[in-house]
Amino acid sequence: MDEARFLSLALANETNRAILDRLPELDLPDTWLVSGSLFQAVWNGLTGRAPDYGIKDYDIFYFDPDTSWEAEDRAIARARKLYAPLGIEVELRNQARVHLWYPGKFGMPYPPLSCATDGIDRFLAPACMVGVQATGDGVRTYAPFGFGDIATMTIRPNPVANFNADRLAEKASRWKENWPELTIVECNQAASSRS
Repeated sequence: MDEARFLSLALANETNRAILDRLPELDLPDTWLVSGSLFQAVWNGLTGRAPDYGIKDYDIFYFDPDTSWEAEDRAIARARKLYAPLGIEVELRNQARVHLWYPGKFGMPYPPLSCATDGIDRFLAPACMVGVQATGDGVRTYAPFGFGDIATMTIRPNPVANFNADRLAEKASRWKENWPELTIVECNQAASSRS
């Protein structure tokens, strides 16, 4: 799957398009629509389902050096107001703050990041590691491992960082309920294939 095919399927979900169209209105630095709503819309296109089938929420990353809770809370309130007419759940997170709360929530260390795409790099599986950013002349994508695992509907552990077997198993199980066509590579299989 190339970038054009990925975008065609991901943006067949009209909500993804509406989010991207409004993204500049948030006036936040380094802002991306990321992960689930994108790769799941592609899976829906590949399997003949409605473009928004199974999509629980829409994640937006940005990177603002102001790591105060108050600044992020104001940004979340703006996003909530901006996207309320769409009737969807939007989760907006400042990637400059993740290292402050992640260890307490997930019991694992998390390094300070330097940009929003660093957060995409830390998703649990390569199929999840994708983002789309609105630009003045369209959109650009970020997919550090490409689109192969999205196209083949394969879930395997992130080979670089942030691996948590329990969290991946939990998410993969939920996804498998909606998309039984998924292939899930178990942790021990992924580890041996990297050896």
